Amino acid sequence: MKIKHIFFDLDHTLWDFEKNSDLTFQMLFEKHSISANLSDFLIVYKPLNREFWKLYRDEKISKEDLRYQRLKQAFDAIYYPISDELIHILAIEYIEYLPEFSHLFDHTFEILSYLKEKYELHIITNGFEEIQVKKMESSKISHFFSRVITSESVQVKKPHPKVFYHALEVANATIENSIMIGDSVEADIEGALNIGMQAIHCNFENEIIESTKFRSITSLLEIKRYL
Repeated sequence: MKIKHIFFDLDHTLWDFEKNSDLTFQMLFEKHSISANLSDFLIVYKPLNREFWKLYRDEKISKEDLRYQRLKQAFDAIYYPISDELIHILAIEYIEYLPEFSHLFDHTFEILSYLKEKYELHIITNGFEEIQVKKMESSKISHFFSRVITSESVQVKKPHPKVFYHALEVANATIENSIMIGDSVEADIEGALNIGMQAIHCNFENEIIESTKFRSITSLLEIKRYL
């Protein structure tokens, strides 16, 4: 069946999470006069953040633990003394300020404009519900999408099949006429493939991918080859 619906992930796929996150931390360090070296902090924070997001995705920690522990452990790793009170403030303000930055990956507007003429576009995201819509609004891409499905609204996270089935239902789509596009092999690609949906992997880091079950792209413009 011909593809009619495209489901995009948001962070690391369209919205440049790393760049926007770095800028958010730069602002917070300046605001709170944190003298730690930002580069040293980010080097240890980023892998910790990925680890804690996997724990959160696997329902092993709460949202609050994720927000606190990734900061606490990063500051501990660089031996920077910081109070629990300030860590809690940073955890809250990081979420508040992050959506105000609006950097997108190269060619986002071009590919969304191209696809919008031919398909219904939607978002499926594990990101926190309260900020994902703000991210889309600040980066001026909201109008491209018909539906925004967050894992919090379904109460399970990608790659859980329930997220994808719920997305199909609210979009009035089917497995056969839909495709998922995202950066996470585990959450986006395998999650979609496990229910029989097609998928395209955004491999912007040029990682070695051995699977032949899905297509991989290194630039959003490459989507034109397949859709």
